[in-house]
Amino acid sequence: MDSNKFTRSQKLLELSQRFRQSRSVSPLSGDPSSSQSNQSERSKRPNRAAVLICLFEEGDDIYVILTQRSSKLSSYSGEVSLPGGRTDEEDTDDIQTALREAKEEIGLDPALVDVVTVLKPFGSKGNVTVFPVIGILWDKQAFNPILNADEVESIFYAPLEMFLENENRRQEEREVGGDKFLHHYFYHKTNDRVYVIWALTAGILIDTASLVFRRPPDFQQRMPKFWNRNQSNL
Repeated sequence: MDSNKFTRSQKLLELSQRFRQSRSVSPLSGDPSSSQSNQSERSKRPNRAAVLICLFEEGDDIYVILTQRSSKLSSYSGEVSLPGGRTDEEDTDDIQTALREAKEEIGLDPALVDVVTVLKPFGSKGNVTVFPVIGILWDKQAFNPILNADEVESIFYAPLEMFLENENRRQEEREVGGDKFLHHYFYHKTNDRVYVIWALTAGILIDTASLVFRRPPDFQQRMPKFWNRNQSNL
């Protein structure tokens, strides 16, 4: 990218530096010494996935890219999610998985995304280990979404800080195997539609927002134990 074509956000520059100085789960560069261990880890955990938390600044707010899954899909049809999916055998690491899936789903060129860290994984009820990959889209104007209609119905942007606030949020108590937890539902109106962000996607974004803004949410979390949250200390 030609940095002369646009002005990089000072807020995101500081955020990028802070994340890069933190401990990441996966390497952020093509370190040959890590390749063998990554392949071994993937072979031991075939139910592995990665999602891309792609951040950009607009006005004074930091936004995240979200999608609504196609109603044609057999699982989680019509739900809001982060771009991402299962690991392929050809993927060298979780970063490549997240970037490849984002390109396939919404046409996001990996060259536009500056990956700054990979967070500790979340577990899901389907026994899939999900790795959140945080990337920065410095030049939002360079991104022209191209949706894969078989996978994505729509794309939208939400302010990241909304996942720390009580406004436009409700919660429900659930129980799985004696584990009582809260499901959070966030309602975001944009493009004359109201999107509902909940379940694992909401959980990942709550923790991401807490790391980015360095403060806890305005509500009690009580996330499911099976998510096995273990985030970096940023």
